[in-house]
Amino acid sequence: MLRTENLQIRRDQKIVLADVTLDVRPGEVLGVLGPNGAGKSTLLAALCGELPLSGGQVWLDQQHLSQWKGAQRAQRLAVLPQTSTLDFAFRVEEVVGMGRLPHQTGSVRDSEIILAALQAADVEHLAGRSYLALSGGERQRVHLARVLAQLWPGQSGQTLLLDEPTSMLDPLHQHTTLRAIRAFADRGAAVLIILHDLNLAARYCDRLLLLEDGRPRALDSPQAVLQPEALKAVFGLDVLVQPHPELGCPLVIAR
Repeated sequence: MLRTENLQIRRDQKIVLADVTLDVRPGEVLGVLGPNGAGKSTLLAALCGELPLSGGQVWLDQQHLSQWKGAQRAQRLAVLPQTSTLDFAFRVEEVVGMGRLPHQTGSVRDSEIILAALQAADVEHLAGRSYLALSGGERQRVHLARVLAQLWPGQSGQTLLLDEPTSMLDPLHQHTTLRAIRAFADRGAAVLIILHDLNLAARYCDRLLLLEDGRPRALDSPQAVLQPEALKAVFGLDVLVQPHPELGCPLVIAR
């Protein structure tokens, strides 16, 4: 489990993230929402140790994040950034196999996990192709398979951080991607995911953190967070919110 208390980040003497206290619980998908510049990607970078903290603490499994080193940390924490740069013509399964580097499970088991991760991310049909020949959306799904392989099959004590994993995907693959992430959490992993689509967040997340100007505006269930007044205040958008006619989760409709 990943946990923070009074997290604060400064850049050039300016506080860009403050007062963030949260826990990412086993078996849970925690969604992070907010307009551009609200601090979403900064939060993710702080949670994975890429940014130095100006205040507060981050714990991974009851231990300060900074105390985890190398392979031990990589076996428990995987991160999918907003953009992943790879300029070599690796085959798709080789890219996914990079997620197995922290492990010592052997080539046979690694091959089984790579195949399972490819299937989960709906990119099994891309096996054998050069990564550089893929579209942006296909590359994004291959990198999802890579981080799934890193923590496969997902269990309590593992945490997955994802920064807008659906940003380049068509509607079908937005849902297949989030179903794979949801299934990963259902097996016990803790998942934090940054999303822009309010309705996808309402459908697939257990709780939502709404950020405004680098500070939490709300942290609660989708029903509690996705309220018209709060969304108007944070996004400047007039909306109707009503129960989804089949699923019951909030359905946000722009006026």
